Amino acid sequence: MEFESILSYGAIGDGKHDDSAAFRKALSLGRWITVPSGKYLTGPLDVASGTRLQLEKGAVIVFKPEFEQYEPIYTRWEGVNCYAMHPCMLIKDAENVSIVGDGIIDGSGQAWWETAEYKRYNQVKPESEIEMRFAALNPGYESQPGGGGGRQCQFLRPPLLQTLNSKNIEIRGVRLQNSPFWTLHPVYTDHLVIENVDIKNPYNSPNTDGIDVDSCTNVSIIGCTVDVGDDGIAIKSGSGEDGIRTGRITENVCVSSCTVRSAHGGIVIGSETAAGIRNISAENCQFIGTDRGIRIKTRRGRGGKIENLSFKGLRIENNICPIAINMYYRCGCDDKSCFSLDSLPVNPATPSISNVDIEDCHATGSKASNGFIVGLPEMPVTGLRIRNCSFALEEKPSEAIDKSEMYEGLPVIESRAIRLRNVEVEIENVSVTGSKEPFLIEDGCLIR
Repeated sequence: MEFESILSYGAIGDGKHDDSAAFRKALSLGRWITVPSGKYLTGPLDVASGTRLQLEKGAVIVFKPEFEQYEPIYTRWEGVNCYAMHPCMLIKDAENVSIVGDGIIDGSGQAWWETAEYKRYNQVKPESEIEMRFAALNPGYESQPGGGGGRQCQFLRPPLLQTLNSKNIEIRGVRLQNSPFWTLHPVYTDHLVIENVDIKNPYNSPNTDGIDVDSCTNVSIIGCTVDVGDDGIAIKSGSGEDGIRTGRITENVCVSSCTVRSAHGGIVIGSETAAGIRNISAENCQFIGTDRGIRIKTRRGRGGKIENLSFKGLRIENNICPIAINMYYRCGCDDKSCFSLDSLPVNPATPSISNVDIEDCHATGSKASNGFIVGLPEMPVTGLRIRNCSFALEEKPSEAIDKSEMYEGLPVIESRAIRLRNVEVEIENVSVTGSKEPFLIEDGCLIR
């Protein structure tokens, strides 16, 4: 099939003209479309099966920050199936779609971020016409779990690029930037390749995760660069009762040769873990200046079996905490029982973490502690193996110890060692420097 220029559909690309109609027509036909150098303003877009969208060098697609254009669509937002704003670019119920090239897709995030931040500190319920509309579409939203993005206001910002109920998708080479919310969000997608994609959002832009693989299977993430205002590369499978009921596991995900900078975490599992996450690997990656390097986060009520994880050949530099495995994750939860130190009854919403290999991973310049590994008393972390690794604090640690991870309910400690609580772990050839002792061993530990 030969490429057709977006210009032949009436696009102008001068940064002033609204090119929405041209893009919507071109992307609805399943054709091969090329976008030459220029600045193209548009509203939200849908991409049909068979489309190959190629952005040439100098091409910039800019999504207008006009909130009312992002009409409600039934999707998944922070782990819950609900109505939310239409993603800027959406690949839905589609097969064999490619988005490739050297161009840029820009979400005009500043207006979204400023509005979200204002609402976070000044608003506790829906107020605007758009928010009231979503509240009516999402009855019971008040009790739905969230990760801090603003569900209580129903200002449900769109991701920049989402794949939904799709398969055989490839995204290669492009730059994604200034996302209103999560940047690249594959949901219910099978056989996905994300390669050499550059993702850039300011560090202070709220909830602008880089890549969120959400209830997907057979995913390869290769050679990407991520520098964002939340988690870098995250693996998820739904939240709480809704995620358990949906039951769509995430499995067979390989992350390799990626670089993550300045994010809250380099490779992150959770905190939406309800349907389970298994067979995940991250190899030969660099996490530079991230808050955490390897991060697994969940809590009571989130549910899901997290198992068969492999982290190998990772270089973690100038982070706050290099390894954080946290089953007391605090964000988005006001139920204090979730953070009890007592052993509570196990139920379908009790998460588990097992069979985690950390090998040939080396961290330098850590600012708060050398590690944080905390399971639940009723569901300890099991099958954890740490081999041939080294962890080192910066010479004068510059962050408080409790900044190691976002937790609640645990005793305050004064050690910067690797904190172990409710964990069964095998340790072999592990160097820990900068703390008085290598490990702080608390309740419920079995160390081999």
